Amino acid sequence: MLSLVTFLPLIGALVILLACRKDGAARYTAMIFSLLTFLLSLRLLSGFNNNTAEFQFLEVFEWLPAYGIAYRMGVDGISLPFVLLTTFLTPICLLASWESIKTRVAEYMMAFLALESFVVGVFCALDFMLFYVLWEAMLIPMFLIIGVWGGPNRVYAALKFFLYTLAGSVLMLIAILALGYAGHTFSIPELMKLPISFSFQVWLFLGLFASFAVKVPMWPVHTWLPDAHVEAPTAGSVILAGILLKMGAYGFLRFSLPILPDASRFFIPLIFGLSLVAIVYTALVALMQKDLKKLVAYSSVSHMGFVTIGLFTFNQQGVEGGILQMINHGIVAGALFLCVGVIYDRMHTREIARFGGVAHTMPVYAVIFMLFTLASAGLPGTNSFVGEILILLGAYLANKAVAIIAATGLVLGAAYMLWMYKRVVFGQVANDEVRVLQDLSMREVALFVPLIVLVFWIGFYPDPFLSMFHVSVKHLLTQASAVKIGAAVVLAH
Repeated sequence: MLSLVTFLPLIGALVILLACRKDGAARYTAMIFSLLTFLLSLRLLSGFNNNTAEFQFLEVFEWLPAYGIAYRMGVDGISLPFVLLTTFLTPICLLASWESIKTRVAEYMMAFLALESFVVGVFCALDFMLFYVLWEAMLIPMFLIIGVWGGPNRVYAALKFFLYTLAGSVLMLIAILALGYAGHTFSIPELMKLPISFSFQVWLFLGLFASFAVKVPMWPVHTWLPDAHVEAPTAGSVILAGILLKMGAYGFLRFSLPILPDASRFFIPLIFGLSLVAIVYTALVALMQKDLKKLVAYSSVSHMGFVTIGLFTFNQQGVEGGILQMINHGIVAGALFLCVGVIYDRMHTREIARFGGVAHTMPVYAVIFMLFTLASAGLPGTNSFVGEILILLGAYLANKAVAIIAATGLVLGAAYMLWMYKRVVFGQVANDEVRVLQDLSMREVALFVPLIVLVFWIGFYPDPFLSMFHVSVKHLLTQASAVKIGAAVVLAH
């Protein structure tokens, strides 16, 4: 089942390549395969047991047995939510691209389906080398989506994205090879049991950190993100904010905390410091933005700072809040980029000063945009409020000063989001371009309805989501609290 969910989109890409090259056929084929993948992922959810922390739906096949490398797939309560988020957002992204992508449509749909396959595979992989292969493979379709269908500076943004990610990944590969050599296996469940000396843990942590921090992205290696967001097509920005940023935080959860617990605790001050700078500094930068997409992009860096704080609190509330906030951010940030894309398709500009009075001509759009703006600001009753409260509670238990400083990010977040909304939507009609805007079509409304449902569902009744990963988080914290420095693994062993 996991292999089917992972590679069905890739099969869809091959179908488009071989038999459905016309624009209309490519669009419908991509949508059918992405919807089938989503339905299959729901089948995973229906068969998932929330009461165990063990990996489920296991698949193991020999790949390179002489080197301890195998095709190992499985999900637990930590990885399954991200599989579901990926398969949920992909059909929305394809629907958002239905009319805006007019050139090389077949190739675009193939790139998106390939990207979905590789990202789902990253969340399902239980072999470190398989994880790395899929992690790197994901770069290719995302590079093409930005570089071929992006804005005027798309080549610069795509190269910057590629180089930043690749530089971190090289160091991660060195860490993976060292860890596999020391443990004589690349099996992630086996490596979680491996006793590792503290000094070796520190070097391994730094190697993995180089890649995960870029992907989150943490300050100061965040500068590729605004450029990538601004130049990417709308759906590219949605999948970048909604899914790809979560891969770095997922790496901390899956590898750093359970495999390198002593080093993870040692680097807590560094993680907290960088996260606080990201929360406050990038929120202030967002306040100064004149471009709608750049503002939402910098807000993503600020919100992901909350996530990394939550994950390194080493308590149930903080870690569960961090995971839930990753899901929340995928929903809300994705929706905000869709809102920006809707108005960009009509006016072909993202400059905030060009807007004003949009509520007069697009009332339905104004209401939907307001809902996601308030959700981003953490309004009680919306999904972000639940995640942020859990993170701040976990941070308060871990370090009161960190919680207090992080809380200022909520105030700044409300400031830049509401100020942006006021300038775009309220006031008098700014110019003739705004005066003739058409409100949302049925296709565009269909984009937002499932996202709105999730915003309020998680906001008012988060228990089904929290219960999915509660037992797995408890098991993770048990692993992370175990001291591994008693028995040393020597690299030369």
